[in-house]
Amino acid sequence: MPETRSRLALYASVANELTHYDIGVADATLTRRESVSLPANVQYVWPHASQAFLYAATSDSASGMGAAGSNHHVSALKIDRDSGALSLHGAPIPLPTRPIHMATDIPSQHVLVAFNNPSAIHIYRINPDGTPGAEVAQPGPIDAGIFAHQVRATPDSRHVILVTRGHDPAGAKAEEPGALMLWDFKDGMLSNQQKVAPNGGYGFGPRHLDFHPSKPWVYVSLERENRLDMFTLANGRLSERAVFRKNNLSQLGVPGARQAVGTVHVHPSGRFVYVANRASTVVDGAFAGGENTLAVYAIDPATGEPSAIQHIDTRGIHCRTFHIDPSGKLLVAAHIQGIKLRDGSEVPCCLSLFRIGDDGRLDYVRKYDVDVGGGRTQWWMGMVSF
Repeated sequence: MPETRSRLALYASVANELTHYDIGVADATLTRRESVSLPANVQYVWPHASQAFLYAATSDSASGMGAAGSNHHVSALKIDRDSGALSLHGAPIPLPTRPIHMATDIPSQHVLVAFNNPSAIHIYRINPDGTPGAEVAQPGPIDAGIFAHQVRATPDSRHVILVTRGHDPAGAKAEEPGALMLWDFKDGMLSNQQKVAPNGGYGFGPRHLDFHPSKPWVYVSLERENRLDMFTLANGRLSERAVFRKNNLSQLGVPGARQAVGTVHVHPSGRFVYVANRASTVVDGAFAGGENTLAVYAIDPATGEPSAIQHIDTRGIHCRTFHIDPSGKLLVAAHIQGIKLRDGSEVPCCLSLFRIGDDGRLDYVRKYDVDVGGGRTQWWMGMVSF
C-alpha cells in the first residue's frame, strides 16, 4: 500500500473569500493559490480531526455588539488532497445569530459554535459524510455568560469550555463580568456546569484559551486586562483561580488608544506559549499608537509557570489571528487591515512570517502584503495539515 504523507496549507479570509496559500516551512514562504466564496464574511474556521474537511462559520453581522445581520451559517469545505484547493461540500446549515467562534469536539463528531450577541453556545452533529447536521437539543438551561468569544473541547473531549469576555465600563454603563464556563460533554449534550469567575468576574475579561499538550494546564489570554493567566484542569474541573498571572505588555499603554490582548497558542512541544498584543485605535485619521507584538513565554516544565522571554513586533497592525505549523518551526501572524501613520505613510494589511528557534524565540523573516480593499478585513487565518 503506498505511503500517505500529510501536506500543509495556509488559508486566510478576506470578507467572504477564503484563500489558499502553499507554505514552504523550510524557507518561510507563501504562494497564493485560488479562493472560494462563502455565504457571508468568514468569522472562524476549524479543520476536521481526521478527514480532509474544513468547517467555516460565516455571518453578515458587524463585529462586537454592532448591527445584527440575517445571514449566518456553518459550511463544510472539502480539501483536495493533492492540491489543497477548497470546494463547498454539501449545503450550509443556518445559525440563529453571528457565530464569533467555532470548533469541533476532538473526534469531530460535533460542531461547537459560540455566539456573542446574545451570548450562547450551540452544538450541531457532523453527518457521516462530513457535512454539518442537526442541532443537538440540550437537556436544560445554559448560562452562557456575557459576550462569549471562544469555545473549545478539552483534549479528552469529555468537557467543553466557553470563554466569555464581559465588557469594560463605558460611560454610565458599568463593567460586565467575564467568566470561563465548563460543562461535562457526552454525545453532544452539555451538563454539570462549572463557572469560573474570580472576583465575581470583575477585572476578568478572558478572550481565548489553549491547552498544554501533555499537562493539565490551561493558558488564558485576558483581553481587557492585557494579561496571561494559567489555570489547572483536573478531574474535569478548572481551578477556581489562576495559578499564575502575567502582564502581557512590554511597555506602557498610549493614552486614548485601546490596547487589547488577543489569541493564545501553546507550542506543539509544550515548552512555550505565545500571545498577541493588539492596538489599532485611529485618532484624526492616523494610528494613535500602541503595542502590536507577539509575547513569547517559556513554560516551566514542573509548574507550568510562563515566563516572558521575548516581545517581537508583528510588522503589522492588529494581529487578530496567528498560527504555528505542526512541526513547531514556523509562526504566521495575520493582521486585520492597513492603517495610516501620522507621517502619512501606511502600514498595509499583511501576513508576517517568523521562524521559531529551539529556544522558542521568534525571528522575523518576511511579510506578504494583502490588498483587502475598502471596508474589508482579513479576519481569520490558519494552517491546516491534510
